[in-house]
Amino acid sequence: MRRLIFAAILGLSSALSAASTKASSAGDENTAKAVFAGGCFWCMEADFEKLDGVGDVNSGYAGGLMDNPTYERHGGHLEVVQVPYDPSKITYRELADYFFRHIDPLDDKGQFCDRGHSYTTGLFYSTVEEYDAAKAAKAEAEKVLGETVVTPLLELKKFWIAEGYHQDYYKTNPLRYKLYRTGCGRDRRVNQLWGDK
Repeated sequence: MRRLIFAAILGLSSALSAASTKASSAGDENTAKAVFAGGCFWCMEADFEKLDGVGDVNSGYAGGLMDNPTYERHGGHLEVVQVPYDPSKITYRELADYFFRHIDPLDDKGQFCDRGHSYTTGLFYSTVEEYDAAKAAKAEAEKVLGETVVTPLLELKKFWIAEGYHQDYYKTNPLRYKLYRTGCGRDRRVNQLWGDK
């Protein structure tokens, strides 16, 4: 479904691709970054930007071997979001718990209407502390759901930012985004698993 939307907007958006890459909080010494794969990066971006202590979330790719991945060619990478956050306001563990409650961690074939490896879930870590927090969040999710969580814990090697037209898609294309999100059944399935958030 999402690929059809892209076919309609790709020509218009490609000129903006390089120019509209979002600025991140890389220079802010009080900002840490976490990376999560939860299916469609548009939806994950929208979910995480609701949180106090979270900055401007970037959509991108991680987990594969290919350099300079693109939406059309990303060889083993997952769609991910890079979440800049202020650890004095929100912790990595809190982000990990929030992440689990906004995905279907029981599905190892994709997420909602998006199928295939690039739409599967993953919780990325860069330090031992992040790994421990991710492991605890996964164990808690399994306890709450009473089922095996298939979301893997993955060491972050590199985050590749996605094309500019993907950034803030839920803000720049609100009608298309809402149509996609509703049609994909994301919120319906999340609420079925976790109850109202």
